Amino acid sequence: MVEHITGMLALIGVLSLLCQWVGWKLRLPAILPLLLCGLLLGPGLGWLQPDAIFGDLLFPIISLGVAVILFEGALTLNFKEIKEHGRMVTHLVSIGVLITWACVTPAAYFLLGFDWPIALLFGTLVVVTGPTVIVPMLRSVRPKSNLASILRWEGIVIDPIGALLAVLVFEYITVTADPTTHVMVSLGLTLLIGLGLGALGGYGIGMAIRKNIFPHYLRNTAVLTIMLGIFVGSNILQEESGLLTVTVMGIWLANMRAVDIADILEFKETLTVLLISALFILLAARLNSDAMLSLGWAGLGVLLVVMLVARPLSVWISGIGTSLTRADKWFLSWLAPRGIVAAAISSLFAIKLEQLNVAGSELIVPLVFLIIIGTVVVQSLTAGSWAQFLGVQAGSPQGLLMFGASKFSRELALILQSKNIPVVLTDTNYDNIRLARMQNLPVYFGNPASEHASNYLDLNGIGRVLVMSPYRQLNPLVSFHFQDLFGINKVYGLNSRDSSSARHQLSESYLKRLCLFGENVTYAKLASLMAKGAILKITSITDNFTHEHFRLRYGETAIPLVYITKENKVKIISETENNQQQNDIELISLLPLDAQEHAILQRAKEEAAEREAKAKAKEEAERASEAVKEQVRLSSTAEPELQATANNKEVKTNHNE
Repeated sequence: MVEHITGMLALIGVLSLLCQWVGWKLRLPAILPLLLCGLLLGPGLGWLQPDAIFGDLLFPIISLGVAVILFEGALTLNFKEIKEHGRMVTHLVSIGVLITWACVTPAAYFLLGFDWPIALLFGTLVVVTGPTVIVPMLRSVRPKSNLASILRWEGIVIDPIGALLAVLVFEYITVTADPTTHVMVSLGLTLLIGLGLGALGGYGIGMAIRKNIFPHYLRNTAVLTIMLGIFVGSNILQEESGLLTVTVMGIWLANMRAVDIADILEFKETLTVLLISALFILLAARLNSDAMLSLGWAGLGVLLVVMLVARPLSVWISGIGTSLTRADKWFLSWLAPRGIVAAAISSLFAIKLEQLNVAGSELIVPLVFLIIIGTVVVQSLTAGSWAQFLGVQAGSPQGLLMFGASKFSRELALILQSKNIPVVLTDTNYDNIRLARMQNLPVYFGNPASEHASNYLDLNGIGRVLVMSPYRQLNPLVSFHFQDLFGINKVYGLNSRDSSSARHQLSESYLKRLCLFGENVTYAKLASLMAKGAILKITSITDNFTHEHFRLRYGETAIPLVYITKENKVKIISETENNQQQNDIELISLLPLDAQEHAILQRAKEEAAEREAKAKAKEEAERASEAVKEQVRLSSTAEPELQATANNKEVKTNHNE
């Protein structure tokens, strides 16, 4: 039996990884292969039976997993950031949530015959979308940047809000379902412990981080351990109050000043990926196929209400007063897939409600999974065609993601931004990020190849990546990550002067791409030139001022970087690119001091030559003028003589006659 449990745990781990990889490879939400895997192992083949394998441990395992998921989601709920992402996002995560809840609840009550408390709980479970399902869809569909930003941030922010709402409704149901308790006292105690202990725990963890009580290598482990301890302690004080406690704790911590939670978020997300994968396989394996089939047409009716009534209403009402067009609103009305948060929370709640013999609780999980399957599958298959029909797909992305926010990168980004080229700077050095923010440049602080970046790094309009950082160990990781995402020909890197032994550890395909701006251009060279006074300059290359004129003026030390065509397309100058010289472009180049001095001397020569040419032309003009005057004078002198001669001839003629 022990070997069987161990084997199944190992199998779940391997399959979780495989499903995540398949989702990444096919550019689909990982929830689809996870769901299919769980259904195949559980109801399909009967190999995985979580209740029989884990027994009484199943509920604690799911409970702890959901606690970590809710805490991680709550860490992303920064109230200041919600306001920064526009009125539409704010409306969708507030007004939109209430509208969806108000539409889905009566649908579950009238179509499926749920009691009002269960219908209310189900309504809260399906208001969330989630970044784990929406982000892969956006990468495949590529809508306009404003629409992608709205959908992405709605998924990020709505997770903890929907979860908090669901937890509050669940607490009310559990209290009222137990006849031995006083409803108001128990509910008040749950809210008091959940809100109070959550706020106290969040403040305590925040102060510990701010004062560096834990060493850096223990910080993530300490936060996770303390969070789980407070979760268990809250449940001991008041049964089922722990989920509310950890949600409030995460929200409090996310909004504390001078508390850096970036490392914690990255660690929690890595852990959450594992938990989500394993939990989803387990939850899908627990599905009762008979219960799902028993939903029948009524279940499909609820799905249609979610997709065709609740979502369009929430979008169109939330869009009042915004600048969104009708096409934008129709696109947003169609894309709202449900994800793992709904599945995990519903499964946890269902187990507890079934223990309390609450009528209808056995149908919550099948119905939630039906909504997940319906929204993810249907919208994944149709979103691209719908966006194309509405004309809201973005064109060929011309924007650049720059890994490394050095002075050179910032100056290049400023020039590109002035030409309306999307650009994002990312770095693990906070000082570089701070300076970029002061210049109003879009930034991402952290590792752009991390799971956190996959959900929060805004790549709308970004089509290529320039790896220009001094981090030799991280550069290959970032390059390979974005080669998989954008394609190998869309990622460029500066040459790295590594030792031969280190270079042999890297693939030839990667090394061949290390020739950005030229084979001899390195990060150290760029940094040195910038420190010595090099500047970036944009020059118009035309028929009157060609590439030859550019080289003549600035010399051989000038480094061409990027050029922008008249169609506003960006071309990267690299040894791997066939950069044909053409006119009618704007060339961005780096001019070292000697190139600037060469330009000054060249201009002086050109001005001197121009002055000399003007003087010579003036002299020739004066000579020509004098010649004309002399001719005029001669002609005026010769005219009387000719007239006298003519008169003499006339006199002689008359005399002869």
